[in-house]
Amino acid sequence: MSSAPAPTRPPLRSRTHRLPVSGVLRLGRPSDIWFKPALSVVVAVAPPNLTLLALGRLDLAMYTMAGSLCALYAHNRPYAARARVLARVVLGMLGGLGVALVTASLTTNAVVLVAVGALLAAAQKTMCDATRVGPPGHVVLAFISSASLFVPQTLGQVPGHLALGAAAGAWAWIVGMAPGLVRPHGPERRATAHALTAAAASAQTPDDARARAAGAAAVHAAWESLLSTGARTVPRRALERLVVRAEVALAAPADTDPDQLRALARELAGTGPVARPDGLGDAADELLGVETALAFGRRPLLSRLRPLAPIALRTAVGCALAGCAALALGVGRPYWALVTAASLYQANITLTWSRGVQRVVGNLVGVLLFAALAPLAHLGAASLVLCSLALNFGAEALISRNYWLGSVCVTPMALLITEFARAQRPGELMADRVLDTLVGALAGLVAAVLVTNRRAGDRIEDALSAVERAREHAEGLLAEERPGTGALESARRTLSAAVVDLRASADAAAGEWWQRALPEERVMRAEQAGHRTLAATVRRQGLHGREGAQA
Repeated sequence: MSSAPAPTRPPLRSRTHRLPVSGVLRLGRPSDIWFKPALSVVVAVAPPNLTLLALGRLDLAMYTMAGSLCALYAHNRPYAARARVLARVVLGMLGGLGVALVTASLTTNAVVLVAVGALLAAAQKTMCDATRVGPPGHVVLAFISSASLFVPQTLGQVPGHLALGAAAGAWAWIVGMAPGLVRPHGPERRATAHALTAAAASAQTPDDARARAAGAAAVHAAWESLLSTGARTVPRRALERLVVRAEVALAAPADTDPDQLRALARELAGTGPVARPDGLGDAADELLGVETALAFGRRPLLSRLRPLAPIALRTAVGCALAGCAALALGVGRPYWALVTAASLYQANITLTWSRGVQRVVGNLVGVLLFAALAPLAHLGAASLVLCSLALNFGAEALISRNYWLGSVCVTPMALLITEFARAQRPGELMADRVLDTLVGALAGLVAAVLVTNRRAGDRIEDALSAVERAREHAEGLLAEERPGTGALESARRTLSAAVVDLRASADAAAGEWWQRALPEERVMRAEQAGHRTLAATVRRQGLHGREGAQA
């Protein structure tokens, strides 16, 4: 029996996108919670460092910093989820630190140390992306583990140094969880407010596909936030109704008052009771089987790791190239080049290039800032610690506006940390930092171009198939006379997640080189069909009603 010929795949094309220059350094609006990570890192870092200062052991600050910097993570997570994420970040930090310290105690071969650092950076990048741990991602983990590789060490010192990191990590966990005592539902309220604001923007410009995709992504993120908290408390139920209201706005923009959605979002900024939106039917009181969505966790870890293999390989190759190039040039701190390369890798080459420009500009300006601060920092150990704390705050306060602006503070902070153990010559530090930055950025970009990510196109095909399956399932339920409420709600959640993932996959693939022709028209049709089906499920569930009908 003859089989039908396999469909021919589009030829591979050299899609060398024009790499952006203008706009890469443009400052954006600060994050709504820019002060939270900024204050948290200062509170987490200050007690251990000041204690070591009092004891005259600032040389141990590298190990306490490993734990303290974990306070930078999970500020957008609800507190129940934040507790788990912070604990895992601390364990991951200690794991990387432990590998680095043991390696440093067993060998002083610089090439071996660079190789281990590159593998650690690739593992950290992959795990952070797979678990979606959020900013600052793998960069802080890679900085600590790479720097620790080049600190002289003996095996007997490793347990004590790890204990210092663990103690500081426990304190960072407490710092990260403490705001929950004052505003226990703050992260969920912010996610819900963002969903309402994005839905208002989409309703105001219903023909803007980007605004609609952003609204769908914000609503999906809000549901993920709410569904990660476990028990459905009264405040959480009220927030769920508001997210449903945002979904209704996406489904029926013509019947939506954007100003009313923005007003509801503004009310969530405080700690007062959550408003009850008008225009929702009684069916929303049950939120249509939202508990069933709790059973739909993320995909297994292995299936999330598999598509990240090209990014992991890029990171390993780029970091190894950067470290070895720095060694060949005689730079005394090759881990700076390694970390620079590790910090570049984003979802695609275009974003990686943008991050490279931001990193180089930020580091070069940061070196100039270090030159200005060095006389003040060298007044004494206390001045050194206080300058470092101020730069910690500045880095987190500014980085949400643009990565390069945060790097302006990160660079002098990293240079000052090297002086905790012993005084360094500022001129030598500055020269090494500039050279390592340029070498690391160049090596990182070369690796990004050489190590292709052809799986990005395959991910689009997988995402298209997922949307089609989810849409067919939802339409099948819509065709039934009395579909189960929980079944229809679960189908809507699954389809919403699939549409959001399709847009993310398409955006990632659009910035990659050496790809086959992207099915842009199919993606557009699938998104439109998915949104139509989502709107139909909202109407079928009895949630659709003109705003103000009950006013």
